[in-house]
Amino acid sequence: MKGGRFEKLHPAFDALETFLFVPAETTKNGVHVRDAIDLKRTMVTVIIALVPTLLFGMWNVGHQHYRAFGMEVSMMDSFMFGLWKVLPIIIVSYAVGLGVEFVFAITKGHPISEGYLVTGLLIPLTLPVTIPLWMVGLAAIFCTLLGKEIFGGTGMNFMNPALLARAFLFFAFPAFMSGDIWTDLSPEAGHALIDGYSGATNLVTFDANYTHLPSAANMFWGFEQGSIGETSVAACLIGAFILIATGIGSWQIIVSCFAGAWLMGAFLNLVAPADVPTHAMHTPAYYHWLMGGFAFGAVYMATDPVSAAQTETGKWIYGLLIGAFTVVLRVFNPAYPEGVMLSILLMNVFAPLIDHIVVERHISRRMRVSAKG
Repeated sequence: MKGGRFEKLHPAFDALETFLFVPAETTKNGVHVRDAIDLKRTMVTVIIALVPTLLFGMWNVGHQHYRAFGMEVSMMDSFMFGLWKVLPIIIVSYAVGLGVEFVFAITKGHPISEGYLVTGLLIPLTLPVTIPLWMVGLAAIFCTLLGKEIFGGTGMNFMNPALLARAFLFFAFPAFMSGDIWTDLSPEAGHALIDGYSGATNLVTFDANYTHLPSAANMFWGFEQGSIGETSVAACLIGAFILIATGIGSWQIIVSCFAGAWLMGAFLNLVAPADVPTHAMHTPAYYHWLMGGFAFGAVYMATDPVSAAQTETGKWIYGLLIGAFTVVLRVFNPAYPEGVMLSILLMNVFAPLIDHIVVERHISRRMRVSAKG
C-alpha cells in the first residue's frame, strides 16, 4: 500500500505474487495494442526452447567426465553426474542476478521484469562446467548492472546481457574461459585418467590443424567438450523450431547467420593457400556451423528481440554479418576462437545503424516514387 511501512518492498512482493500469471489489469485511456503474448509468456517460451540444450548439456558433462577416466556407465549415471555439477552454476546465476535486480528495483522503485529468467539460464549454458562459482556470481552482477539496469532495465539494453557476462569472464579470466581443459576431472575412486587424454575443444584443435577435428556427426550431435549448452547443434535446432513456431525468434536472423557463415567459409576455401593444406582457411564451410557455440549463438543470442535489428531487411543484413564475422575471427584471430560471441556483440552495437539505413533508404525510395507520380 502506498505510504505503508513496507512500501519500498512492493516491487519484490509484486514480482513474487505475479511470478506465474499476468495480473487481471486492463488499459483505460487512449489507443492500445492488445495481444495474447506478453513478456512473461515470451520468457517462459524461451526457457522451454532452452530445455533441450540444458538436458543434453547435463548428460554430456557426465559423459565427458566418465570418458576421461575410461569408464562405461549408463546414460542416467552420466546425466545425474552432470545434473549435480551444473545445478549449482544455475542456482548461483539466478540467486545473484535476481538478487541484484531485486535490490535495484526496490531502490529505484520500479517493477521487476521477467527478463532475467532467460538471462539467468543463458549464462550457465555459455560457460564451461569447470568455471568457479564465484566467477558465475561476478558475471551475473556485471551483466545485470552494466548490461541492463544501467540502461533502464529489460527492453532498454543495447547488448545481449548474457553474452556480456561471458565476454566479461573471457577477458577478465582468460585462463578459465579459453584453456584446454573443459571437462570435470573430479577423481574417481580406483580409476585414473586414460593415457593420452586431451581436453582441447574443437576450436582449439581447429586452430592447430583443422584435419584433426572430430567427425561432423560428433560435432552435430554434441559428443564433445565445450560450454555446457553449446555443444549439440541438434539440441539448438530443436530450440530454433520452438522459437520460430511460436513467433518468438526471428527465422530471418537464424537463417541469415548460418548463410553468412557458409558464404564466408566457402569464399575462404576458394582463396586458401594451396601450399598449406592444413591452414584453417581450408576448413569445409559447413564445419563452422558445427564448431563451438555458433548454433547456440545464432538461435538464442542473435535473435534477442531487444538488441537485434528490427526491420525485415535489417534482420537479413544483421544475421549475414554475424555469420561472416564469426568465420573471419576464427580463421584469422586465434586469440578469440569463439568468434560468434564477439560477432554478435559487435552487431548489437550496429543494429540501430542498420535499421536506420534501411528505413532511410525506404523513405528515399517512396519519395522518388511519389515525385514521379
